Amino acid sequence: MKSTAGMFLLMYFIAASAAAQAPSAGACAANGKPAKLNFTFKDINNKKVSLTDFKGKVIVLDFWATWCVPCKAEIPGFIDLQRKHGARGLQVIGLSVDDSQPTAKKYADEMKMNYPVLLAEGKEDILMAYDPIPSIPVSVVIGRDGKICSKHVGISPMDVFEKEIASLF
Repeated sequence: MKSTAGMFLLMYFIAASAAAQAPSAGACAANGKPAKLNFTFKDINNKKVSLTDFKGKVIVLDFWATWCVPCKAEIPGFIDLQRKHGARGLQVIGLSVDDSQPTAKKYADEMKMNYPVLLAEGKEDILMAYDPIPSIPVSVVIGRDGKICSKHVGISPMDVFEKEIASLF
């Protein structure tokens, strides 16, 4: 009996923790924390890109690496999100946290990634700016107002992102 109650409590706290990470119905909380967009990176074509360039858009900021199996599993979904919602103001941004420029470029080209892939290798400050990134993948949804709407640690189903961004357009 004790183990059943303990298991129930564990499942309750896991569900409560997941619910706390993402607001219901995909809307950003009014008291949402401002996203730190004051970072500039080189993209896979060696061009400097600032995250502030994307202010006013709905942003999915994806922290990933080519060696990360769950990261690679999410990328086709992000490609599809960008294709479906880019014209409405969505901007997926991939932050490759542990790949060299040639490695990231080769992978992005092979996957036909249709969104900016920026190189954050060795840039610990961006990881700390988002309440440190404990592992990858991590995806942060940012509203047009520049506030963090949700943060997903680990792989998340694309329908979760669809619901979250739907109310942000």
